[in-house]
Amino acid sequence: MVKYAIFLVILLSISFSCSTSKPYEIDSPAPNPEQMNVSFLALGDSYTIGESVSEHMRWPMQLQQQFNANHEKQITAPTIIARTGWTTDELLSAIAQQNLEANYDLVSLLIGVNNQYRDYEISQFETEFSQLVEFAIEKAGSEENVFVVSIPDWGLMPFADGRDRDQIAQEIDEYNALKQQICSQYNVKFISITEISRAVSAHPEYIAEDGLHPSGEQYSTWINEILPIVSELLHD
Repeated sequence: MVKYAIFLVILLSISFSCSTSKPYEIDSPAPNPEQMNVSFLALGDSYTIGESVSEHMRWPMQLQQQFNANHEKQITAPTIIARTGWTTDELLSAIAQQNLEANYDLVSLLIGVNNQYRDYEISQFETEFSQLVEFAIEKAGSEENVFVVSIPDWGLMPFADGRDRDQIAQEIDEYNALKQQICSQYNVKFISITEISRAVSAHPEYIAEDGLHPSGEQYSTWINEILPIVSELLHD
């Protein structure tokens, strides 16, 4: 009888202990730091390399800074393949020489102004721009991780004084319409910043010191258009 009483006390103690213990929890795996990093390839010309502005004011760098300040994911230092004066064929040639083996989480493309400036055939641009879009999609692994930026209108800059500004605007519009059409064919995001570039009369601070290229302040306004799209593309 004593043994039975002792056994009953032990059994009740175990039962009480089990009923008051914390429920079993499965620990969530810690996020992989590599999965939180976003690699970024920016392809283009003087507008992407940021002619006449400091490095941190280039729009790819401003995009990195603004995105990282507001998102858990973090864009790493952009890889920029761009040079002042490049046309579509010169960008294609530079890409071939780079022999890029790595893939990227995000790829941007802004090119075409020098094709227009040098009066190249727009049919040549159509062919080469399509090739560049295909390359961007290949490096990004999907059209969902690529975006194209429209060509700014340099015809309103002081550099264009004495030139036919209306003709420049018309040709820029033709190039951008073709870019948007090709982006639609490839299901790639097209971001227009051209109207911002045409606001320089009201915003002289949008003009860089060379009188031709956008200032860092103008690039900052571009980011207002680009950042929401990039956030959508990265599903953040």
